[in-house]
Amino acid sequence: MRVTDVFRAWGRILGGYYPSLSIEITRECPLRCPGCYAYEPEHLGDVGPLRSLADYKGEELVEGILRLVHRYRPVHVSIVGGEPLVRFRELDVLLPRLSAMGIAVHLVTSAVRQIPLEWQQIKGLIVIVSIDGLQPDHDVRRKPATYERILKNTEGYPFTVHCTVTRQMTARTQYFEEFVSFWSGRSEVRKIWFSLFTPQVGAEAEEILSPDQRANVLAELTSLRSSFPKLKLPNAVIEGYRKPPRSPGECVFARTTINFTADLQSKITPCQFGGNPDCSQCGCLASAGLKAVTDYRLMGFVPVSALYNASDAIGKVAARFH
Repeated sequence: MRVTDVFRAWGRILGGYYPSLSIEITRECPLRCPGCYAYEPEHLGDVGPLRSLADYKGEELVEGILRLVHRYRPVHVSIVGGEPLVRFRELDVLLPRLSAMGIAVHLVTSAVRQIPLEWQQIKGLIVIVSIDGLQPDHDVRRKPATYERILKNTEGYPFTVHCTVTRQMTARTQYFEEFVSFWSGRSEVRKIWFSLFTPQVGAEAEEILSPDQRANVLAELTSLRSSFPKLKLPNAVIEGYRKPPRSPGECVFARTTINFTADLQSKITPCQFGGNPDCSQCGCLASAGLKAVTDYRLMGFVPVSALYNASDAIGKVAARFH
């Protein structure tokens, strides 16, 4: 979400609505990626594992999502999964309708199937392709969404690369320079984003970064920005990674985004990760970015977070009268 979107979002907050809506549009995914938070047992809590849910297809899915949009009136919608492109026919119908409503959409995919070139004409749509490091690592973790398939399925389509950094990527030097260099050289790539792996409290996953590894990754990515303009990690976001919100209650992204899973009824709480995320190790790009915005001080002394907190309180009161 851009800074301008944050100020637009206050209008929604004051009206008791959510600025951002995230929807797992399907339980289906042909991948079995290690460390995928959506398929962790704790992700949906008492609702049960994602793959056990009933989900929707066809007109039922399109209309179900539009009902959520009309109810919460977001300025931004994230479409995730599962793998959203499993429902590409429904997306063909849904995405133009969201665009016509003036809603910005992020579609997060593994590019396991062809991205329709016609989608380039949909205003406000950004396609984000998840890539887990260099080809030898990625192809093992994300088969069948291998590098070869991603390159084929994104040919001629502009997209943003998103890489979640895991411990395995820190084993050798210049790993991230090689990654950024490869994807920067692709004409289709518009931006490159990095998040850091966010574990659940008490988890011992192989993907978890140690504090030293986390610091070293941030230092390396910071040093690469001048050589690779497509790498988009402002200083404020880096600082957000270094000092993440201490709890979901302090996270502006968690407080301004409502998350639904594939049954279009069950909410994912307390944030997109579900379960009990370890906020001290949060690596969410959106959380870091919004923390940077709210830490900014207007006129040098009024923190934006104070204005947000005031509007949030007013919005909650206003919502009782809707």
